[in-house]
Formats: sequence, structure tokens, C-alpha cells
Amino acid sequence: MAEILTPPRPSEKIQFQLWAYKMKHWLRHGLAELVCMTVAVACLFPLVWMISSSLKTQSTVFSDMRLWVPHPHWHNYYEAWTRGHFGQYFFNSILYTVIVVFGVIWIASMAAYAFSRLEFPGRNVMFIIIISTMMIPIPGSFIALYVVLNKLGLIDTRLGYILPQINGGLALGVFLLKTFFDKLPPDLEDAARIDGCNKFQVYWHVAMPLAKPAVAVLAVFNALAVWNEYLLAMLVLSNRSLMPLQRGLMVFQGSHITEYPLLMAGITISIIPIVSLYFLMQRYIVAGITAGALKM
Repeated sequence: MAEILTPPRPSEKIQFQLWAYKMKHWLRHGLAELVCMTVAVACLFPLVWMISSSLKTQSTVFSDMRLWVPHPHWHNYYEAWTRGHFGQYFFNSILYTVIVVFGVIWIASMAAYAFSRLEFPGRNVMFIIIISTMMIPIPGSFIALYVVLNKLGLIDTRLGYILPQINGGLALGVFLLKTFFDKLPPDLEDAARIDGCNKFQVYWHVAMPLAKPAVAVLAVFNALAVWNEYLLAMLVLSNRSLMPLQRGLMVFQGSHITEYPLLMAGITISIIPIVSLYFLMQRYIVAGITAGALKM
């Protein structure tokens, strides 16, 4: 007599579905983590190799492929700093970055608050015109920019290098901050006006403190752009005492192109401040990106 197959009990079927769901969840997350780890290793390996090469000698930089250097030569950093005049270049880059970032945040925040909260003729048209300048990168306007700077006598000056970068960062700053200010509750401004605040005080004491995540994102983006700027420095600056770090690094490379440990040490010096800034502002950057994603 043929054996009659009994269907599985409901509890066994539920347990099997639960096990299958867990396996699918683990596989999906495991694959995602594997992809992320692979990308992370691919991004970090050049940095690790650069730091490792900066601690080797000229004779071992290509013969010794180990990432861990048993006998590091820290004097490579001292020689790169002194022989390459990195002290002056480093000071110039810090000065340019601080001035440009504060200038962009100050001007863009006031303009964004005006576009968001004030009523005036041509507001939308002016906002569209400002945003449309994002389609024109700084290199695309080099000819006109050089003519203007030359007529104003700003070629080979700090001001001639700073002003174009402030102007280049305003469009993105206005766009980001206006989007953030648009989402602020009007009740906060009404409460501030009841307490006696004028429009500027509302902007400074209410809107700006609440916009810290967006301001942090804007600060990091502009700091990266200014710190890595090379083409504008090559166009405007020819005096070595005014050159930023990236321009000075290319001059140093031209003078010491075969001394790879010193060159790697100079590149390592150039990335330390911007990486430190990112780690310091990471919490605000994540908060700003998350807030922007939730408000869209």
C-alpha cells in the first residue's frame, strides 16, 4: 500500500520560512559589506602606499614593496618641509582656505536667507541666475577672468586668487542654505520677533545656529575645493611666496622629480589638514546630508 505523504505542519513551514529569510538577509548584507570593504581597500591602498613610500629611501622605494617599513626615515618630512619651502606654501593654503570658506559661508548664508524669507522684486529671477552659474566651472571662464584681474591689477596677488574662489562657491552655498532655510518653521521667527529681534538678529541668532549641519557640509566642500585648487593658482600666481600648497608641490616635483620619498612626504603633508578637517566635521556632515535627504 502506497505511503501517504503528510504535508508539513504549519510550525515547521513557518520555521523554514524564517530560516530562509535569515539566510537571505545574511547573504544580502554579507555581499554588501564585501563590496564596501573592497571599495574601501581600493581607496585606502594608494594612501597607505604613499605614506609607506615617504618613509623609505631612494634606493628602496621601488625595490622594497612592503607596506610596513621596519626602519622608517622620518627625516624625509623634514627635508621636504625645508628644501621644498613647504612652510610658506602650507601657511598660504591655510590662509586662502580659511578666508574663502568664511567668505562663502557669510555671503551665501545672507543671500540664501534673503531669498528664503524676504520678499523683493525679481527674487526668483535672481536666484535662478545665481544657480545657473553652477554650470560654468572656473576653468571655463579663465580668459575673461584673467582679463578682469589684469585690468584691476590683481594678477599675482592674494586678493586676485581669493575673490574668484569665493565667487565660485557662492552658487552651491546659496542653493544648499536656501533649501535648509525654506524648511525652518516660521513660528521660530515669529517668536524671535516678539522678543524684539530684527531681521538680521533672527538670521544670526535663530537661522544660522539651526543651519549648522548645512554650514558644515558647505565648509567641507569649499575647503576641499580651495585646498586642491591648482589651475587658478597657476593662472594667477607666479610669485613663490604667494603660492598655495598644491602649486608649490608641483614646483617641488619639478625640482625633485626623481626623489620619490621626498615627493611622497610632501604629498602626505598636503593631505593631513583636509583629512583632519573631514574627521572633525564628520558628525555635522552626516547630519546635514541626512537632514537634506529627509526634507526632499
